[in-house]
Parts: sequence; C-alpha cells; structure tokens
Amino acid sequence: MTEIANYDRLDADRLDAPRSWYALYTKHQHEKVVARNLACKGFETFVPLYESARNWKDRVQLVEVPLFSCYVFFKGDLERRLDIITTPGIYSLVSYAGEPAAIPAAEMEGIRHAIQSGARLEPHPFLKCGDWVRVKCGPLAGIKGILVRKKNVCRLVLSVEMLGKSAAVEIDGFLVERLAENYQPLASVASMRRPDSSRVTNLDRHNAII
Repeated sequence: MTEIANYDRLDADRLDAPRSWYALYTKHQHEKVVARNLACKGFETFVPLYESARNWKDRVQLVEVPLFSCYVFFKGDLERRLDIITTPGIYSLVSYAGEPAAIPAAEMEGIRHAIQSGARLEPHPFLKCGDWVRVKCGPLAGIKGILVRKKNVCRLVLSVEMLGKSAAVEIDGFLVERLAENYQPLASVASMRRPDSSRVTNLDRHNAII
C-alpha cells in the first residue's frame, strides 16, 4: 500500500498498527517512483506532498512536490530489508549506530494527521526548541508542535527530528494551549545528517545479505 499524500486519505486503523515507521534516503526527484515501486512489492509507504508555485515562461503553475525532499517513509517489514534497498532510486535506509532508526510514532502521526485534515503544510527551517503547544480543537485537534509567531500569523511547526526536517501549517492562536514548560516530546534518536550515499548503501546491502 502506498500513500502519496494529498492523493489518498488515511485509514485511521493503520495509525494504531504496532509496526514502526522508517525512512529511506532516495535520489533527488525519485521519491514518488520509489514509493510506488515499494508498494508493488507489498510495502506500506508514505510520501507527504505540498503544492509549490513554479514559474514557467508563460505561466505560474502549482505542482505537488515532496515535503521532505529525498525521503520516503515506510512501515515495518525489516525482515525484507534486501527487497527494500535493492529498489532502484534508493541510496540507503536511514540508520543510527548501524541499526535502522525507527521514527517516533508521534512525529509521523502529526504529519499524517495534518495532511488528512486538508491543512496546507510547507517546509520550514528545522526547529527543536521553542514553545510547545497542543491543538485543542478543529481538524488538527491533538497535534503537538512548536508555535512560531511572525507578525500576525501563527504557525505550528512539526518536525521529524531524526532527519533534521520540519514542516509548518498556519493556525489560529486561540486554537492551541501551551504545554508545561518542562514538556519534552518522546525522545527520538540523536539528530542525523543525510547519510553518505555510497558508503551507507554498501553497508546496508552487506548487512541485509547477512
């Protein structure tokens, strides 16, 4: 099953599935193809998209592009690791200390919930610290993130800490409530930089064969 976000709706039952989400580092502009190829192999994948204005000679066109460039998310099935990393367009399975790094469920559910709500998500500079809030009501109810104010606009920033990536959605300030000052999200693995494509890919292939 593949989810190219903005095309498919979410199945709430899948949010409660016990398997963890992982990330794949892909070639530039190969995210959708990789997701669909993995789906053909039976994997559940997720590529969040957003609309971006592109200027052509005679017009401005809105196109859907990945929210997190060069990354595809997939759920579980690590026993089929070789099937994953041999898929064309994939550089590596994002790992930490030599092991596939699971993404905290709360981070993935926040992104998925925001997309399901129909809210406009767009890339945002990565944030790890700030005023943590919870959305009290409305389509985004329950989502936690960092509140950023710029002029008269409030944005809720959602992050995938492991990838050092964030996205933001505009929100009315009265819809959120501040969390306790000592609030910390469920700790994820230390922030990671993009893996070296050739070295990590070869290591992943070797480990998968073993």
